Amino acid sequence: MYRRYVKRILDLTGAFLLLIVLSPVFAFIALLIKLDSRGPVLFRQKRLGLNEKPFMIYKFRTMRTDAPSETATNDLRQSSMYITRVGKYLRVLSLDELPQFFNIIKGEMSFVGFRPCLWNEFELDEERRKTGAYSVRPGITGLAQIRGRDELEPDKKALLDGVYARNVGFDYDLRILTKTLFAVFYKEGYREGGA
Repeated sequence: MYRRYVKRILDLTGAFLLLIVLSPVFAFIALLIKLDSRGPVLFRQKRLGLNEKPFMIYKFRTMRTDAPSETATNDLRQSSMYITRVGKYLRVLSLDELPQFFNIIKGEMSFVGFRPCLWNEFELDEERRKTGAYSVRPGITGLAQIRGRDELEPDKKALLDGVYARNVGFDYDLRILTKTLFAVFYKEGYREGGA
């Protein structure tokens, strides 16, 4: 019942309410981005979602427009040369993820799931197929985000994603969301770019 119906209802309700409550924050961030660098406020990128179906994820733009758009930031060498001044803080605080509330409303994402990877992150994609992670919607946060985040190797990340997919439940989601707040606050597992 929770997995099929309740989770989706809670996602929709939460996303709508947060969009209303945080609309001044959205406007302020958009203004900062426009004042800081040239380019659009939002960044769109193709990711793999439920059942590996591709979708366009929304984020606040944190990089210059000439940054490679088909490379995961963790794999990007000298990523700091592309990240804008405002973008640096948005990324550390995970505020760049807020536009994904729109992905939730569209039914492409959930608050809790696996973090959707790029279509060309082949190793992570393959490992997720093995663990059954794609049986749930991707999330703004997930089990892997509170168990190591950027420091996890693809196989470990996919393993945790699979564990979540097999144990979806209200209490589980609530624990992950709560621990995510602490992980973001203390920057646990946060790593930016390659060497």
